[in-house]
Amino acid sequence: MSELTLLVLQLGFLLLLWGFIFAIVYALRSDLFGQRVRKLQTDSVSSTPAPAPAFPSPSASPAPAAAGGAAAAGAAMGGAAAGAATRTATSGGSDTPSKLVITSGQKAGTEFPLGRDEITIGRSSDSAIIIRDDYTSTHHARMMLWSGRWMIQDLDSTNGTFLDGVRVTAPVPIPIGATIKVGATTFELRR
Repeated sequence: MSELTLLVLQLGFLLLLWGFIFAIVYALRSDLFGQRVRKLQTDSVSSTPAPAPAFPSPSASPAPAAAGGAAAAGAAMGGAAAGAATRTATSGGSDTPSKLVITSGQKAGTEFPLGRDEITIGRSSDSAIIIRDDYTSTHHARMMLWSGRWMIQDLDSTNGTFLDGVRVTAPVPIPIGATIKVGATTFELRR
């Protein structure tokens, strides 16, 4: 084998090795500091201080529009989430949850009162609900109040967020009593 061939092979191997090192550093940085969280349009409205609530109350929104929106959001998910969205839409706006309860996991039995602010879930210390397990991403999911209904959104987590056993790929309404799974922890909305 000529010296030139050997030199080219050594340089190629060195470049491949550096490529692996950069990939590992990028993965570690992403895991430690998290992905950049995208804000929705409604977040900027709710974060500015205003005397009137940023979201309409459940009694202010007409039932047919709420049912159509929930069915459309559920249809985007398909399967059990579509049924859950339809169940919630037909149950009426008077069933407003007042708390989020952890039903299984390290903090089982812990209750969080629901206000009007969004709730972020993840391992990061700036999350509203901090879950420290190997299956939860730094910024895993968030719950937000939209048109008087609580919605769950996955924040591009590695292991996904599940609502009644169906992976959440877009913001979807959360029915009262439905199981929300984030990592190894499950939650429920309750009155």
